[in-house]
Amino acid sequence: MSAQMGKRRPYVRSMAGWWTRDPYYIRYMAMEATSVLVAVYAVILLVGLLRLTQGEAAFNGWLDSLKSPLSVGLHVLILLVFVYHTWSWFKIMPKTLPTIFIGAAKLEQATITWIGVVAALCFPCRWYAGVKQRRRDWWLSYL
Repeated sequence: MSAQMGKRRPYVRSMAGWWTRDPYYIRYMAMEATSVLVAVYAVILLVGLLRLTQGEAAFNGWLDSLKSPLSVGLHVLILLVFVYHTWSWFKIMPKTLPTIFIGAAKLEQATITWIGVVAALCFPCRWYAGVKQRRRDWWLSYL
């Protein structure tokens, strides 16, 4: 009997496509994939910093390369990815905090997320309101 046990092969479950089996894992992998484009944008900014140290002509060349349609499209894509990346981190925020009680009621995770979003948007909105007061450009009335 022990000779027969030695010939058996253990069951090995296939790991191919494991993340496509559950919507939670798909969202998780999408959140992790956004970090790649965050890193790409960091490299773009570092190249700009390097070009700035090389002089005005090199920096202006880098700025001109950012005006190409491919670069503009990449920046729009990266902006959308940043928005998703930011939202996913705001959704994780309540899970990292200890349970918060107000009186005897537990504060819901969605409430914590929205408090974080509002707090993060407060300062840019105040800055933008100041810009609208100082400047009277026609296009600011549309924003």
